[in-house]
Amino acid sequence: MSHKIIPVILSGGSGTRLWPVSRQSFPKQFWPLITQETLIQQTVLRGRAVSDAAPLIICNAAHRFIVAEQMRQIGITSPRIVLEPEARNSGPAIAAAAYLLAEEDPHAIMWVMAADALIRDEEALRESLNLAVKAAQEGYIATFGITPNHPETGYGYIETGTPLTMESLEKDAPVFHVRRFIEKPTRDAAEALIRTGHVLWNSGMFVTSAASFIQEIQRHAPAIGEATESAVRRRTRDLDFERLDAESFKRSPSISVDYAIAEKTERAAVVKSDFGWSDIGSWDAVWEAQGRDAAGNATRGDVILDESQDCLVQTDGPLIAVAGMKDAMIVATEDAVMVTKRGHGQEVRNLVKKLESLGHRAATSHRKIYRPWGHYTSLARGEAFQVKQIVVHPRGKLSLQKHQHRAEHWVVVSGAATVTRDADILTIPANESVYIPVGTPHRLENLGAEPLIVIEVQTGLYLEEDDIIRLDDIYARREV
Repeated sequence: MSHKIIPVILSGGSGTRLWPVSRQSFPKQFWPLITQETLIQQTVLRGRAVSDAAPLIICNAAHRFIVAEQMRQIGITSPRIVLEPEARNSGPAIAAAAYLLAEEDPHAIMWVMAADALIRDEEALRESLNLAVKAAQEGYIATFGITPNHPETGYGYIETGTPLTMESLEKDAPVFHVRRFIEKPTRDAAEALIRTGHVLWNSGMFVTSAASFIQEIQRHAPAIGEATESAVRRRTRDLDFERLDAESFKRSPSISVDYAIAEKTERAAVVKSDFGWSDIGSWDAVWEAQGRDAAGNATRGDVILDESQDCLVQTDGPLIAVAGMKDAMIVATEDAVMVTKRGHGQEVRNLVKKLESLGHRAATSHRKIYRPWGHYTSLARGEAFQVKQIVVHPRGKLSLQKHQHRAEHWVVVSGAATVTRDADILTIPANESVYIPVGTPHRLENLGAEPLIVIEVQTGLYLEEDDIIRLDDIYARREV
């Protein structure tokens, strides 16, 4: 394709239907749920296959280092990572992307994709993308409608109108005007829609020029346009990231692109497609997407099955042994186990809401917490103590910090730690330890070529993460 196509990746949402793996601190797009690559890595590589342009990734500020690290892992060395001050849904996010791209080329073609979808047939996708680009060059906002094969209640639908006629399109090209967008239906309604033969699943992907999208924003959602244009104009640099101006961005209504633009514009077009798309929005969808054995079971991790059929069993933690089960879905992490029946995957979000109402930290956070320098895992916690495993990447270092309420004892398990303790700089090899008293400025650093592994024992009456006073931080973090 000779057109300048810019992949725009929306990396928002918390994926609560895929709990306990997907959580607010580390949502589904950052997990390798189906293949060895994570969903966001697959999405960016999909864009790279058709465009040499750097992807524009819009994400939560709290996830910026995760995104950057996952891009580094797949060789994307110069992604443009834009930080949302807070989630305002897809409408403002896409509008911000349009204003950013229009600064350099108003006619650039935006290929907007969610970071968490699966596509099995890349060649068929490219054929549909070629049609969508032709429509976008004529001023249309094109989306991809997926031919439905069952009455799915977790997707929105698109009712097709008359065929789109343009000189660049062949007579029988599967591109149509959009008659209407339909919200996620009940099962009975979904069955009735499919019987009409004129509906498609709404993939949530859009192809449009930056200029066309801005024009439609200004016409149909001026409040979004004013807020996001200001947020882009007043953005700041934060290391390798671009921060949208918080005051401006928060003025925007929180609304999906479907409600804000797609349902109102007269320029909506849909490409009828069949490229094996799934939004991987539930464990049912994971079961559908994974390879299965002769009994219909999809497994991942340390799993043993006996006399079981059509089950999804996945574990990142303990062994799961299943006997005599049918249509069961069992997913375990190091700190939680979820059990439900196939066909009830959409209801997992209700479990998360209950956990949130109880204030349970498993609703939003894993035991393993990722930081720009590496990660830590809470191993044990009790009255006035906590034990963590800390892993620091090569050349990574924590902030220079101190605590008002806790002391720390570090035991080096693997590698050699460079430790700043007040005015001293110490080298602590494996099998040795160092003590950090309350209130003492300190820093942990890995100057080696291999990961540094440390066991940290915290003692004190208050052990929460907000008891950190940062004195210096190479990552310029504003939050804990």
